Amino acid sequence: MIADRKQVPARIAQQRNLKFKRDSVFRMNLALGLEPYRHDAVFTQSPLTVKNPEAPWQNATTSALLHRETAVTAFQYPFAMNLGDFHFGDSDGATRKTWFVHLLKAISELNNVAGNHARSYFEMAPASIVVRLSESLVAGYETYGFRGDGTFPEVIEGIVKGDYAGSEFYIGGALVRTVMPPERQKELEEKGAHLYRMAAKALNAAAKAACGTGFLAEPVEGTE
Repeated sequence: MIADRKQVPARIAQQRNLKFKRDSVFRMNLALGLEPYRHDAVFTQSPLTVKNPEAPWQNATTSALLHRETAVTAFQYPFAMNLGDFHFGDSDGATRKTWFVHLLKAISELNNVAGNHARSYFEMAPASIVVRLSESLVAGYETYGFRGDGTFPEVIEGIVKGDYAGSEFYIGGALVRTVMPPERQKELEEKGAHLYRMAAKALNAAAKAACGTGFLAEPVEGTE
C-alpha cells in the first residue's frame, strides 16, 4: 500500500498502471524464535565525556547504565509466492524473472536486520530452508515447523510416508548438512526430494525450476 500517492510521479503511475493498494506477490509472516525468551539481559554503559578540545563530543550529559533484554535463539519465518502472479510468459517476463531470482538471492543473503546502531550484528540468512514448488495454494503442514534442535519433523516424515510429493521439495542448509542422518537423507532422495548442503543452493535450484535461471555461478567444468 502506498499511503501518499503524491510520492509516485503521475507519469510513472500511468506508465506502470500502478495499483496503490494491492496484495503483495511476496507474502511473509513474522519471524518467531525457536526457543522462548529466557529473561537474559546485558548491560552497557553510555559514558560521560568531559568537554575538551580533543573530545568535543559526548554521548550523554551523565553516565548512564543501559539495560538490554536479549533472546539468543534462531528464528524461523515462512514466506510464499504464487508464481502465476509473476506472469513470466508476458512480454516483460524476462524482467520479472530477474526480479524473482534476485529476490531469492536476497533471502539467501539476508543481512543487516539488527537495530541498536552498530552495536549488534546478526544475520537472518537461512541456516536451513525448506522450499516447496507445488500446484497447491496452501502448504498443508505447519509453516512454523522447525524445532529447537533444527529438525522439521512434519515435512520430513510426511515425505517419507508419502503425505507430500518429495519431488516438490528443495531442502538445504544445516538440516541436511549436520542435523539429518544419512539414512534419512537416502529415504528422502528415494522419494525424489532435492537435498543441498547449503541453503543458498536449495534456493538457487528452486529458482531454476521456477523460471529457468538461478543466481549462483555455475562451477567450471573439471573443478569441484
